[in-house]
Amino acid sequence: MLRSDILSRTLSLALFLLIVSLSTACQTQSAPATSTDTRAADEASLNTAESEWSKTAGTKDLDKTVAFYGDDAVVLPPNSPVLTGKGSIRAMWKGMQEAPGFSIHWHAAKVEVARSGDIGYTRGSYEWTQNDSSGKPMTEKGKYLEAWKKQTDGSWKCVADMFSSDLPVPTVTESKAANERK
Repeated sequence: MLRSDILSRTLSLALFLLIVSLSTACQTQSAPATSTDTRAADEASLNTAESEWSKTAGTKDLDKTVAFYGDDAVVLPPNSPVLTGKGSIRAMWKGMQEAPGFSIHWHAAKVEVARSGDIGYTRGSYEWTQNDSSGKPMTEKGKYLEAWKKQTDGSWKCVADMFSSDLPVPTVTESKAANERK
């Protein structure tokens, strides 16, 4: 009887160790591989793209300006319907860049990229000038928010662009006066 007790305990211990070993092996295999966090480098790259885009837009190079957008991009301009796709976005930029006295620049105050490294956003302020109907320069300051996707070649493309003025909304009296001047 003593011998069967020892054999039973040995088998139980062996079975227990086998279960623990298998359990540990399964947990190790199912654990995700740790990837390198490249956010700092991705954020620097996205910030560079943002700066280059602002410089390019200021040169009035329409094709290069629009090239910063992804093919399926949307722009949400103030007081206007959503613009979808590069054709309508191009038309918006063409109208802006052809306006007398046009100049624009913007600067990101915040650049953040997801840990995955494939999507990010920028937020900042802009200054846009063009001449009014009397030829006098009119400057608008505002803020923007953009969503970006990293492309397979490592470049960044803007896929959503939204901006709005810091100017106060005109009162009813101001709107009437402006309409009477027209």
